[in-house]
Amino acid sequence: MSELPLRTKDGDKNSDDNDEDEEEEVDEMGYKQVRDAVLFAIDVSKSMLKKPPVSESRKADSSSPLEAALKCAYHLMQQRIISAPKDLMGILLYGTETSKFYGEDETTRGGWSFPHCYLLTDLDIPEAEDVKALKSLVEDEDAEAAQELFQVSSEPVSMHTVLFCANQVFQQKASNFTSRRLFIVTDNDNPHADNRGFRSQATVRAKDLYDLGVVIELFPISSSKHTFDTKLFWDDIVYKSSPSDPDAIMYNPTVLTDLDKTQLVTGNTDGISLLQSLLSTISSRATPKRALFSAAALELAPNLRIGVKGFLLYKHQKPERSTYIYLGDEKPQIVKGQTTQYADDFDGGSRTIQKVEVKKAYTFGGEQIVFSQDEMKSLRNFGDPVIRIIGFKPVEYLPMWANFKTSTFIYPFEEDYVGSTRVFSALYQKLLKSKLMGLAWFLPRRNAVPVLAALIPTLGAESKDEKPNQAGVSATGCPQGFHLIPLPFADDIRQNPPSLHETPLRAPDELVDKMRPIIEQLNLPKGIYDPSRYPNPSLQWHYRILQALALEEDLPLTPEDKTKPKYRQIDKRIGTMAIDWGNELNKVYKEHIANNPNAANLGEKRPTGRATKTDEGVKKAKTESAALSEEEVRKMYEKGNLSKLTVTQLKDFARSKKLATDGLKAVIVERIETWFESR
Repeated sequence: MSELPLRTKDGDKNSDDNDEDEEEEVDEMGYKQVRDAVLFAIDVSKSMLKKPPVSESRKADSSSPLEAALKCAYHLMQQRIISAPKDLMGILLYGTETSKFYGEDETTRGGWSFPHCYLLTDLDIPEAEDVKALKSLVEDEDAEAAQELFQVSSEPVSMHTVLFCANQVFQQKASNFTSRRLFIVTDNDNPHADNRGFRSQATVRAKDLYDLGVVIELFPISSSKHTFDTKLFWDDIVYKSSPSDPDAIMYNPTVLTDLDKTQLVTGNTDGISLLQSLLSTISSRATPKRALFSAAALELAPNLRIGVKGFLLYKHQKPERSTYIYLGDEKPQIVKGQTTQYADDFDGGSRTIQKVEVKKAYTFGGEQIVFSQDEMKSLRNFGDPVIRIIGFKPVEYLPMWANFKTSTFIYPFEEDYVGSTRVFSALYQKLLKSKLMGLAWFLPRRNAVPVLAALIPTLGAESKDEKPNQAGVSATGCPQGFHLIPLPFADDIRQNPPSLHETPLRAPDELVDKMRPIIEQLNLPKGIYDPSRYPNPSLQWHYRILQALALEEDLPLTPEDKTKPKYRQIDKRIGTMAIDWGNELNKVYKEHIANNPNAANLGEKRPTGRATKTDEGVKKAKTESAALSEEEVRKMYEKGNLSKLTVTQLKDFARSKKLATDGLKAVIVERIETWFESR
């Protein structure tokens, strides 16, 4: 049977390579990178192997729950090998007839340490071989090996054995990782219905995992005949988050079917397939919750502080170079960078510069003023990290244009100051009830640039306020807390360009009435924009190319762009109405120009009567004299007479060659000469 390679790598690869010195200058919006370790624990049982009945619907499930879980793990491994190359990932199957663990076999003294637990892929950095082997298993390329591997054990496996096995994997492969998570995928809501001893042992093992910092995530699978009920067993295994422990797992199932939030349904609901439901749920929890800062306390008054954590809820994803790859060897390898500074000596040689020899200076008055390291630190020191409230204002005083930087979401944190949650809640309720916002002096970390910020209480989409401030409204339903919005200084605000009209033009009622049905027909489902349905096409294309290179696959030809408008559907819905609206717009525009002849747009020819023959001749002569061919300009360049041309002629030629036209005449002449020299 073909097995996925169980790799043991030399050297300590579990050390955090991203530790940063606390005193180093960092970007104010940056945060400490945390390496993540995710271990999938997938149940192998008869119900998990059972395929759904054949259906004519295209959205119906075609894979068994076990196949869907493995496909989810495969997709996540594909993403992580590109987007997070330093994170660890592994897959553990439990309930199999065969067993596999580190260095053990059937002849091992004492037998298997963890019977019916099969470590499919070790908890390690995913490599191309791992992804290819898992792909062959998922796509059923080796049916015989899959049948042997997925043979259900004759006796049930105990959950405390599974949890203890996961504990040992984390201890050996990710002992000092900050983020360690166990993803359990199963359709069995009561593994030990008749054995209280096994239930209590599993509870103890789960407590041991949480004490070690391992977070357990449950991905329940229900069917049309059985609804997963967490009350039976899993409520004692999966810890729900509480205000006093914000680091505990946030239990947020995809679909809830009752008010007490215990019966869960994943898949087979509202036309959502099991695979798509699992992919959506796992993707939403694939990225660990990492605090942007936790050292900045919220200071309400002198000697009155509470602990808070800051989170970045929304961030623009861009293709970033996280590592350098060396391709000169048989296999691509991650490069470890090392920087060495050299100084040129007077004798023509060079020598290595030590860190103590480097000094920083500022040029002032034509001279360089050198500062020591302590002086540089004192220049950047604005005090300890703090969010200091300096006053309160009505929330309506905050205009929408003041949101010029990404806001930070803050939430109470009990570790430093006991009782922070109660004080935080009281402040939240008071500001929300009185429609106030707090003004704060915001310093997220040492060496950061302090700003003035507005403290806005968040509002859910279900808010009953008739006119809520949009800065606090969250369509995605973020938890109750505060948005910390940096306020602009005077230099950050740009003035609007001058307008030709004292009051803005308003569209007439007939034009608005014709636009209303068009907008109604183009509304998104339920009137909500879901960004998860429209991935960044350029970013996904970038990852797709890297994935093909890493897995030695054929390069894709065309990118998938889900942001492209559905032109046929749009034309079918509003094609005729859009043409009617365009005709109405032309009609209204002509009437407006006829009634206001001086209101024509700048750059547009105003109706001023017929031009005389003399004017036409002058304009024609100017146009002809200004238009010079490339050969004529080249002759002037070869003779060194470019400066004899007029500025208009030079600019026209530079514009035709896509050269910059700003600056003095001598600067434009120099650009054109440089262009000819490169030809």
